[in-house]
Amino acid sequence: MTKAVILAGGLGTRLSEETVTKPKPMVEIGGRPILWHILKFYRAQGIKEFIICAGYKQEYIKQFFANYVRNGSDATFDLATGEVITHTREDCDWKVSVIDTGEVTNTGGRLKRIKEYVGNEPFCMTYGDGLSNVDVKAELAAHQKSNCLVTLAAVLPPARFGEVDIVDGKVVRFMEKLARPDSRINGGFMVINPKALDYIEGDATAWELEPMRKLAAEGQIAAFAHDGFWQCMDNIREKQYLEDLWASGKAPWKIW
Repeated sequence: MTKAVILAGGLGTRLSEETVTKPKPMVEIGGRPILWHILKFYRAQGIKEFIICAGYKQEYIKQFFANYVRNGSDATFDLATGEVITHTREDCDWKVSVIDTGEVTNTGGRLKRIKEYVGNEPFCMTYGDGLSNVDVKAELAAHQKSNCLVTLAAVLPPARFGEVDIVDGKVVRFMEKLARPDSRINGGFMVINPKALDYIEGDATAWELEPMRKLAAEGQIAAFAHDGFWQCMDNIREKQYLEDLWASGKAPWKIW
């Protein structure tokens, strides 16, 4: 069964207004952590087992899942016996592993640390600060067909992001600036073969730099074009944009 890995351990310094008291994936959109939105999105596409690469203020993430059923349910408290009976309102069958991957570990190091949890099959991976309506099932199918070690969702972004150069359906290099109006970037929603984790040297390795550049040079990264919604949450303005979309009742990532 396919698992999804979420990188959720960074300091989130560009959103310090919120992350001074909580990890970035616990910043709320519509009264729920963005991490919850990501898991709901994946579950709607058939994935129900998750590995959270935690670090900075990881206790907030663990407490959220430890109390998830009780906080999301009506409950009866028998103060005489200490018994707590929950009356669950939300149908939820997630299996969530929250793994301490270190407070200052880089993205590649976090992935390498959870290698034993992903097994031998390709897994989905994304970051705990972005939302999309990418077709994960189609991306998984494209990954299997590609025979590459990594497949990434190549999205049409805001102009401030660096570009990926795609030739014959494969990512061949990463560039710093957008050269064309139809240029695409790595949207962060990936499918990864566990063998790709062998390209990661250690805790200080950024997944997006040496490992992905080497994989691209070897023709091992397939591009899955996504023309739909994609938005990261790097600052208060972007958080408010996601809040407004949710409040409108037409949030593109809400496919459940």
